[in-house]
Amino acid sequence: CSMIYGSTGATHFDQLAKILTGYEITGAQSSGIFLGILFIASGFLFKITARTPSPSDSISLLTQYMWAPDIYEGSPTPVTAFLSIAPKISIFANISRLFIVGSYGTTLQEIFFFCSIASMILGALAAMAQTKVKRLLAYSSIGHVGTILTGFSCGTIEGIQSLLIGIFIYASMTIAAFAIVLALRQTRVKYIADFGALAKMNPILAITFSITMFSYIGIPPLAGFCSKFYLFFAALSCGAYFLALVGVVTSVISRWAAGRLPRVTKRMFFDTPRTWILYEPMDRDKSLLLAMTSSFITSFFPYPSPLFSVTHQMALSSYL
Repeated sequence: CSMIYGSTGATHFDQLAKILTGYEITGAQSSGIFLGILFIASGFLFKITARTPSPSDSISLLTQYMWAPDIYEGSPTPVTAFLSIAPKISIFANISRLFIVGSYGTTLQEIFFFCSIASMILGALAAMAQTKVKRLLAYSSIGHVGTILTGFSCGTIEGIQSLLIGIFIYASMTIAAFAIVLALRQTRVKYIADFGALAKMNPILAITFSITMFSYIGIPPLAGFCSKFYLFFAALSCGAYFLALVGVVTSVISRWAAGRLPRVTKRMFFDTPRTWILYEPMDRDKSLLLAMTSSFITSFFPYPSPLFSVTHQMALSSYL
């Protein structure tokens, strides 16, 4: 922020928008603006567990997002659920206000382009070795943030609209997933394999868990598939063919990495569990929340118009 203020003499969003509209971030005279925006972008992307660029890139590869799995696993489940949703929504809103309204140049598109690709690849590959529920959700969050950043990489109204749709769907899936984890925390369910007896004890919760996880990995016709479809279609529309290709490939990898989920589903519904766990019943509030999010996940594909209209108006307003 100090570098941007030193170069422009302004800190208010409206003033920065007037100064930086049409400003090309190139040359030695604009190095302060470029570094200021780069540092702000790195801070924002670090907080949303995205893979961020750094001069010491080999160190950044291992440290910039690795806080998320440990925090997800070590924090109480309500805190983890809050950290996985609320900061991402607020930071995406701030990124939109700062970089779209203020200065959205080619350099920023390249930053988001790189972060999107790196986050999708690292999130998909790191999820392959996970057996714990919270750590799997953490690496899935990293991959989903990379997918959502595809909207910023486009720099178009269609890209911002697809980004907003992705945020709404990601929040719904995450709320559903953590509602299930919260409902089962008294039984100390820690590993994915611990869900083996869930269908025998609570079949409705087992079906909801399966739907949520299949939506996470983008199985049609669930909402997770629609989110990725809109984002990758926006990337194709703006000519970012390589970004769309990487997104499709990492989605396939995530399906392969989540191959244990169909096995867990088979174990839940068809196999006799080796160990029986007595699952506590869900309270009324969590049941209502889970019913709402699950209904949205399953009904978005046939009825996308309400959310599509809302996000279209929001995307237009960000450019007006």
